[in-house]
Amino acid sequence: AAGGRVLRWASGRAPARELRSSPRAGIAMPSWVIDRYGSNEVLRFTSDMMFPIIHFPNEVIIKVHAASLNPIDLSMRSGYGATALNMKRDPLKLKTGEAEFPLTLGRDVSGVVMECGLGVSYFKPGDEVWAAIPPWKQGTLSEFVVASGNEVSFKPKSLSHTEAAALPYVGLTAWSALNQVGGLNQSNCSGKRILILGASGGVGTFAVQLMKAWDAHVTAVCSHDASTLVKKLGADDVVDYRSGNLEEHLKTLPLFDFILDNVGGSTEKWALDLLKKWSGATYVTLVTPFLINMDKLGVADGMLQTGVTVGSKTLKHLLKGVHYRWAFFMPSGPSLDEIAELVDSGKIQPVIDEVFSFSEVPKAFLKLEGGHARGKTVINVISKQ
Repeated sequence: AAGGRVLRWASGRAPARELRSSPRAGIAMPSWVIDRYGSNEVLRFTSDMMFPIIHFPNEVIIKVHAASLNPIDLSMRSGYGATALNMKRDPLKLKTGEAEFPLTLGRDVSGVVMECGLGVSYFKPGDEVWAAIPPWKQGTLSEFVVASGNEVSFKPKSLSHTEAAALPYVGLTAWSALNQVGGLNQSNCSGKRILILGASGGVGTFAVQLMKAWDAHVTAVCSHDASTLVKKLGADDVVDYRSGNLEEHLKTLPLFDFILDNVGGSTEKWALDLLKKWSGATYVTLVTPFLINMDKLGVADGMLQTGVTVGSKTLKHLLKGVHYRWAFFMPSGPSLDEIAELVDSGKIQPVIDEVFSFSEVPKAFLKLEGGHARGKTVINVISKQ
């Protein structure tokens, strides 16, 4: 239970497949899908996607009002992470053929509960909710989506569905990195110096606001044309990564207590030198080789290589007096409950770059593919929000 949240199993038993099927099973619905991996031409609209079915007692079916796109949608469209995600979808390899297709992309949803499994008591049909659906499940670029009750939260009352759809995936990714992996919270952030690399994207804009809500001092790195936005979100110092040598500029500033790296690449080679030594200072990166290793090497060898990599880097930096961590998106309704409170109290707001209609999904993907977005690309599945 979290914040009054209770999800009970029917009759107290463990979940079983086909415990309850939706009465709408067999009914088709509109959806954007892919039947193979590739570039934008693989996106296909269909009005015959199978209606989602409740298989477990803690699941809910949500009517999607709005969704949004994240970089992971571009990556998944191209096949990134397919090895690990297919293992998660079918761990015992019970299905034959390419079980992932047709695949619906989209991770964020804001909408209305249409149906609840027998074990769900926290939600009821008609509730306005939001969620981030894990990447191994069918996504949200569809009329309906099924989610586990513990992935779902009540939508912030102060936001429309369009606004709410911009936050869950990036919010939970930042929350995972800062709170669950980094150990930061409202009671221990006051006065801490936080550096956010890649501050103008979806995760970065959320992280800036969360750290300011928790009273930290935030230095944000972004391009010059995004500096006004990032300052408006509360950043104390904004550094243009294109103006001169970024590494040398950051070295002129006081050392940091925490670094969130949304950029990766060469930044990891020098960013940890900006941390206070032997003080518990932590570097957390969201750019990891985990899925790439599994795609290239297979499940077993990929996991082994990943473990060796993170273990050696953690030890190397620990001996230098700083902590090195990887973070990943983690679905969590209870965490969204806390984020919703921050939103309704005015401490966090969605940052939306552009809104598209449901018929414009390919155009929205091209927009995201162009890069340099200032916030999120949102899809209105229902035209009027």
